[in-house]
Amino acid sequence: MSGQARRPVIDLSFPHRWHAEILAARPLILPPRHFIYPRAAEEVERGALEVMIRPDTPGGGNPDAFDGGNVHAQPFLATCALGFRDAAAPAGVWSAPRPEEICAVAGGYAYLIDTIQPERFTMIPYRPVMEVRAAPAEGLLLFAGHHSILAWGRNGQAWESEKLSDEGVTMTEVEGGILRGVGWEMRSDREIPFALDLRSGMRVA
Repeated sequence: MSGQARRPVIDLSFPHRWHAEILAARPLILPPRHFIYPRAAEEVERGALEVMIRPDTPGGGNPDAFDGGNVHAQPFLATCALGFRDAAAPAGVWSAPRPEEICAVAGGYAYLIDTIQPERFTMIPYRPVMEVRAAPAEGLLLFAGHHSILAWGRNGQAWESEKLSDEGVTMTEVEGGILRGVGWEMRSDREIPFALDLRSGMRVA
C-alpha cells in the first residue's frame, strides 16, 4: 500500500474511563511513562501514531487531578507502530467495550491497550485492518480485514467470521443484532452481500 494516510478518527461510542489526545508528533521530551506497541517494533522507525492517554481517576474523571502516588492514574504516551501509509488504512482511537481499554489504530495496525496496565495489550491479527465499526448495543467493536471480520467484546475476542471475501470486506449496516456488508468474489468478479448474527458471528444470509 502507498499514498497519504487518512486523518485520524476519534470514535467514543462506548463509555470509557480515559482521555486521549492524538499528537502531531512524538514529544521532544518523553513523559515518564512511555509504551511502544508492539514492543521495540522496527515499524516505529517508519512512523507511528502518538497518543497521550490519561486514565480517569476515581474522583470524577478530571484529567488534571491525578494521584501522584498511584502509577495507574498517571498519564502515559502510547507510541503505536504504523502499518501502512495509505488512505484506505484507518488510523485513530476508539473506545472499547471494556471502559478501561482503548483501541488505537495506526495505518491499519490495531492495538487494544489496557489503560490501567498499559504493558498489557493485544494486537488484532489482521494486517491490515481495513475498517473499524462500533456496535455498542451488542457490546462489540468490529474489525474488517481483507477476507473476514473479527469482533472484540468486554472479555477479548468474541468471534471471527467465516471467509466473506476474496479481497476486501465492507461493513454497511448494523441493525437489530445483524451486521450487513459486502465482499468481493473473484469467480464472479462482483460484490456479494452477507449478513452476520452479531451474537455468534455466524452467517445468516
